Amino acid sequence: MRVPSELVPKCPVCGKPMSMNLRADDTFVEDDGWHKAAERYDEFLRRHEGLHILFLELGVGMNTPVIIKYPFWKMTYANPKAVYTCVNYGEAYAPDEIRGQSICINGDIHEVLNAL
Repeated sequence: MRVPSELVPKCPVCGKPMSMNLRADDTFVEDDGWHKAAERYDEFLRRHEGLHILFLELGVGMNTPVIIKYPFWKMTYANPKAVYTCVNYGEAYAPDEIRGQSICINGDIHEVLNAL
């Protein structure tokens, strides 16, 4: 189970192997575009605080739950009008504290969205 090196994408500028933009090391890109997107997201959350809102989680596992999963749970718990929806094959669940505000669908995202 190895990926041939010729299939690893290369940077078009420097030719070095590319990797996922994860907070795993010093290669994570937090450029001006990233900061502007983060500001837009924060502003969206501020504008919709306390309103009827859907937190839709698609395929988020427990590899990095602090980025999406835990904040969605926390915001759902803090807002009785919020709904948390998780679509995930094998990992669709919600904590007991928000179970009444949650829709958990255990299935393949592609199949679930096509069925909708």
